Amino acid sequence: MEKKLNVVFWCVWVLGLVTVVLTVHAITCEEAVQTLMPCKAYLTTPAPSPTLACCQAVASVNASASTTQSRRDLCECFKKKAPVYGVDPQKAKQLPGLCAVQVPFPCDPSVDCQ
Repeated sequence: MEKKLNVVFWCVWVLGLVTVVLTVHAITCEEAVQTLMPCKAYLTTPAPSPTLACCQAVASVNASASTTQSRRDLCECFKKKAPVYGVDPQKAKQLPGLCAVQVPFPCDPSVDCQ
């Protein structure tokens, strides 16, 4: 009987540990902005296309926004931060497509993030 309880205890403990390890860290607004810095030249100048580093950053931020709430938060973040950095809204709209990244919301300053 005691062996069965030990096995059950260890199974529960391992499941708890796996759950903690698999908990996804939601990316913050500042982390997303810093990650996307390789895109600044494309988004704020006449640069004709994004760099590979930019596209990798877009894919990374997109993958980090794994919950509905984190996506909403990033949407609001980008709406607020884009004007501060002088982002061209047309280039922001084009960026996911140019990088072949499917994002869950349009990169448009008029989008409702909810």
